[in-house]
Amino acid sequence: MSAMSAGEKIVIVMPAYNAARTLEKTVADIPAEYRQHIILTDDGSTDNTVEIARNLGITTIEHRRNRGYGANQKTCYAAALNADAEYVVMIHPDYQYDSRVIPHALGFLANDICDVILGSRIRTRRETLENGMPVYKYLSNRFLTMVENLVLGQNLGDFHSGFRLYTRTVLETVPFQKNSDDFVFDTQFLTQAAYYRFRIGDIPIPTRYFPEASSINFTRSLRYGVHTLVVMARFLLKKYLSVPCRYLP
Repeated sequence: MSAMSAGEKIVIVMPAYNAARTLEKTVADIPAEYRQHIILTDDGSTDNTVEIARNLGITTIEHRRNRGYGANQKTCYAAALNADAEYVVMIHPDYQYDSRVIPHALGFLANDICDVILGSRIRTRRETLENGMPVYKYLSNRFLTMVENLVLGQNLGDFHSGFRLYTRTVLETVPFQKNSDDFVFDTQFLTQAAYYRFRIGDIPIPTRYFPEASSINFTRSLRYGVHTLVVMARFLLKKYLSVPCRYLP
């Protein structure tokens, strides 16, 4: 972290939906020096996520109705940019991702090694499955990540992580407001980042799956997988045949 100046602002954003049971644990693991600027966007939760966030002193933005995971992130990133963030850390408040690694991940951005960093839950197959990732999610993750690496020319371990870091330049360049309001937002964002030739890297993080952690069901996972493959197809059509795509320039 030596390359990061004292004046460079780090903002942590949390797209939340019914995260009351895990939010406090997620925040507690964030190193104290990074808790000054946390923004949580609540996407119409039916539990007391908002109350807990405010009791923790977190800047909280409410969607009065559920608008979708992608719409939630749009609000998060717009708020972070408005708060003059130089680096933005996005972490799901479901305690699936180990926020203690934030300073290590930031080092890759601060030292100008990467523009985007993802937390990879797939260090080894055994470790991932023993820590609770369902077999069908592991297999779909491996297949989709392989396809995305091939299509986008990357070499990432986990394209579908809920732990991501961006420089301000990435968020100002990528037209994320054009993306889906649903879960495929993340795939579209990384596709845009690759299209603009930003440097994308990853670091290993522990896998955590447990009953209190949020997770999309099999049906939604299947739909997400299909939409991810469609995004890859559109990227190829745009790149090689100049077929218009609303979220690519």
